[in-house]
Amino acid sequence: MTQITNDSTYWRAFDKNQLTHSVAHYLMAINRLREEQGYARAIDVANMLSVSRGATSLALSQLKERGLVKEDPNRILFLTDEGSHLAQTVEHNFALLSRFFEDVLGVSPESARADACKMEHLLSKESSRALVQFLQLLFSGKHCMKEILSEMHKTKGGDACQKPLCPLCEPVGECLMPPSAEH
Repeated sequence: MTQITNDSTYWRAFDKNQLTHSVAHYLMAINRLREEQGYARAIDVANMLSVSRGATSLALSQLKERGLVKEDPNRILFLTDEGSHLAQTVEHNFALLSRFFEDVLGVSPESARADACKMEHLLSKESSRALVQFLQLLFSGKHCMKEILSEMHKTKGGDACQKPLCPLCEPVGECLMPPSAEH
């Protein structure tokens, strides 16, 4: 098995990600407010995100400069096409990751949502598509897929095995596989 390393290429690219966690949540807040009440104002966004009006004003100025948000003369906020697309992508990724963590890996709903929230804005289009295809296959109802899901849920939360460490587990220094898994 080839060892997978996480070199500086990846974490340096993280800083260049156009869509930060904060930006994603401002865009989603504007989108949600417009859906729920028909309009979004800076004060509404601040209240929804539990942040100060000053922080919201600064963030919205940056979003306007980047062409993701517009404001009309009545101070009503709108997402541009690009802003709307980004908000929808993040919401899609959140739902996708939450479902994967909870329904496939058997993670608690709270942990699934917390982890999905941390990753939703970082998931590449390629990984998102692959995860959708994997989930479609997994939930297709085929017998072998039902067996995989059943085994995942049976082995959830087991104690670490006592076998010699495999190439997947060796770099971590402890077994990552449930005790009933063969590796």
